[in-house]
Amino acid sequence: VAEHNNDKLTPITLNAITAASKLGGEVSCLVAGTDCAKVVEQISKVQGVKKVLVAQHDSYKGSLPEELTPLILATQKQFSFTHICAGASAFGKNLLPRVAAKLDVAPVSDIIEIKSPDTFVRTIYAGNALSTVKCNESVKVFTVRGTSFEAASTEGGNATSENVAPSSPTGISEWLEQSLTKSDRPELTSAKVVVSGGRGLKSGENFKLLYDLADKLNAAVGASRAAVDAGFVPNDMQVGQTGKIVAPELYIAVGISGAIQHLAGMKDSKVKLGLLLREKHISIS
Repeated sequence: VAEHNNDKLTPITLNAITAASKLGGEVSCLVAGTDCAKVVEQISKVQGVKKVLVAQHDSYKGSLPEELTPLILATQKQFSFTHICAGASAFGKNLLPRVAAKLDVAPVSDIIEIKSPDTFVRTIYAGNALSTVKCNESVKVFTVRGTSFEAASTEGGNATSENVAPSSPTGISEWLEQSLTKSDRPELTSAKVVVSGGRGLKSGENFKLLYDLADKLNAAVGASRAAVDAGFVPNDMQVGQTGKIVAPELYIAVGISGAIQHLAGMKDSKVKLGLLLREKHISIS
């Protein structure tokens, strides 16, 4: 199931396509929106995608799970899909459990590896242990941790597109508006460099010092749970078990103690640089 804003494909969908390709069968991608021709064109060029299924209706504005679920159920019934997946983003985590419940199957969440078409690996205990799960359901429903799979190439594909009938609007929920924070910095979950701050910065004013560093490095800015709870920054910047999962080329942690809950959100980073703030000096690790 593709995540998008009717103009651009969300990057985590490319990771989900890579995961789906490892199942061994043909990969179809469902695009539901109000005017998503640009997204359909983008996905049709993605390597690994065989067919793009397109459903357009005003009720799909905002990608409400209440409206998308009947469409996914009807599409699964029509094409007899054995697997349904999406990225483990807010979109996927909100949508696929509902789909699984309607199918009366148990979903598998946040997978990091596919062993076989019915066997998946996911982390437990804040990333300190791995659980191998065998799913015997007739339809496997799962979400994919984007940082664990390479993004599928956006060039070289030649998928065909097919229109599917939109489902009747449920009218359960109504999309009103979306207010997004505007920033020139990269998006946190897809940035190649991330600078994060913790409680050791002691105040929101001190935390702002990280913004200049981030701008010099063209980096995104993250934070620990402690910094968010202290009110230094809003919770959409939180990295960790209960925040966002990142895997940049370089992760710089400033004033962060390194609790396992925070490590669960950044342990897959290629290079990790920690700055511990002391009274008269800075320790680098």
